[in-house]
Parts: sequence; structure tokens; C-alpha cells
Amino acid sequence: MNATLIAVALSLVSAGAYAAAAVAQARLAGRTEASTGVLRLLGRGAWWSAVGLNAAGALLHVAALKYGPLTLVQPLGALTLVAAVPLGARAAGRRVSRTEWRGTVLTLLGLGALLLAAGGAAPHDTLSLAEALAVGAVTMALVAVLSRPGARPGLRHAAASGLASGVASALTQTLTVATTDRSGPLLSWRLVTVALLVSAFALGGLLLSQTAYRGGLGAPLAVVTLANPVAAAAIGVALLGEHLQGGAAGLIPALIGAAAAVRGVILLSRAQDRTASVAAPRAPEVRPSSRGVTAQAVGVARATDALPLRAEPVPGP
Repeated sequence: MNATLIAVALSLVSAGAYAAAAVAQARLAGRTEASTGVLRLLGRGAWWSAVGLNAAGALLHVAALKYGPLTLVQPLGALTLVAAVPLGARAAGRRVSRTEWRGTVLTLLGLGALLLAAGGAAPHDTLSLAEALAVGAVTMALVAVLSRPGARPGLRHAAASGLASGVASALTQTLTVATTDRSGPLLSWRLVTVALLVSAFALGGLLLSQTAYRGGLGAPLAVVTLANPVAAAAIGVALLGEHLQGGAAGLIPALIGAAAAVRGVILLSRAQDRTASVAAPRAPEVRPSSRGVTAQAVGVARATDALPLRAEPVPGP
């Protein structure tokens, strides 16, 4: 079988596992207070179910990266959004809104355009130790900026999660290619360092996505799905010798796809805000009733009339 077809097939199954994991994380985030720490999450079975699904998706993703380049495998992760949005709506007991469908379709079309611009050759180049450390340092700085307190924490944490996951994928490809081509020792400083960075970014991306899903699933997952392939493809093009189909002309569909994907994220974000406002419980409004006040006044008057009357002695002169 063609290596590209194997990469696509593995990526499809990986996207399904990631979609189920995202829904499980979103449901857990909806039942978890914002102040809940990591240690409390470790004691919940739902958390470990999500971790297991993410691990299955990651293993399939690693296998796909053995047969396909980053610019091909990463955009296929957009299929996670196709499965997760309806699954999330079903878990919440509602239908997928028209705005959610429009946002999902636009995001997928945009990422599809990025996929058409991707190269299709199997990966051969790997990151050097200096390149891996530089990528790790830049990624940590960007994640720290995106994770700072402020407005729209869900989308910013989602962007940080997608960035960390995309970099983990790029580093994983280096690890996979270097360990399977048998061109060097398996316990070199480079591979050990890359393995540690992969673990750190994979775990960081998982925790950041858990925080991002507290406000809902659609928009944060779309941001994760968009940031992940963009980060990985940037590393592939800049450092691993990968290229876009058609050369400089391939940038045109890529830019159009990026614009469509951003529009889709905006629509999903609006749909999420509307769903949250509808689902938010409203406090009962207490209004003064003139009828109730009148009845209360009559009751007081009747109680006053019922009091016994006594003649008070009048002091003499």
C-alpha cells in the first residue's frame, strides 16, 4: 500500500480517538470547578478515560507520522472537529445548531485547502539537538504568553494547547524517524532530550485543553485543531525541508484556507456563547406586588382593630 494512504488511514482513526477524548474532557470540565487542581483530576475515572483515548490517538498519530510528512498528517486532525461537535451536542442533550454546522464546515474547508497545499513525500529529515532546544524554548515562551490571565481564557488556552500539541508532533516525528532508520545510537543526548520535550509538551497540551473546554467544546476545539497543524507545518517547512505543493503559488490556497478556518472558529465561538447564555440558570426575579402589599396592609389593619380597647386613667390636676 502507498505510504501516503497508510498515513491517511491512520490519521482518520487517530482523529476519531481524539474526538472521543475531547468530548470526555469537555464533560469532565463542565462538572469540575475552576479551582480544581491536577491532583484531584488524577483521582477521577473520567480523567483517565480521556487520557487513555488521547494516548490511543497519539500512538496512531505517531504511526501516521512514520509514513507521511507533518504538512499532510497534521491537517487531517481536523476530522476530530467533525466527530467531536455532534458528539458533544449529543452528550449535552441538544441538537447541533446551524451556526455550529457552518463554523465546522468552514473550518474543515479551510484546513482542507491547507491539506491540498501540503507536500506528500515520506519524512526523512530530523531536527538537530540545537534545533529541538530552540523550538522548545520558543514554544514555552509562546505558551506562557497565551496562558496569562485575561479575557477569553478558553480560546487562548486552546491556542496554547494546539501549539504545544503541534510542536510535540513535530518532535515526535524526529524521534520516530531517528529511531527507525537505525542511523545512530538509540540513547543519544539528542533523542533523550527530544523524548523529554515530547512528554512535556504532550502533557502540557492535554492540561491546557482541559482548561479550555470549561466554557464549551466547539470553539476551543476548533482553535486547537487549527493551531496544531499550523505549528507543526511551520516547523516542517522551516526546519525539516518540507514544502508546499506548487511552490510560492501554493501559498494562495493556503492563505484562503487559513481565512476560512478563522471564520469558522469565529462562528463556533459565537454559537458557544449563545449556548452558554441559554443554558445559564436565571435567578428568580422578585417584584413587589401591589396586590400583596394591599393585602398585607389590610391584614395589619384588621389585627389592629382586633386589639382590646382599655380606658386609660387621666391624671388629675
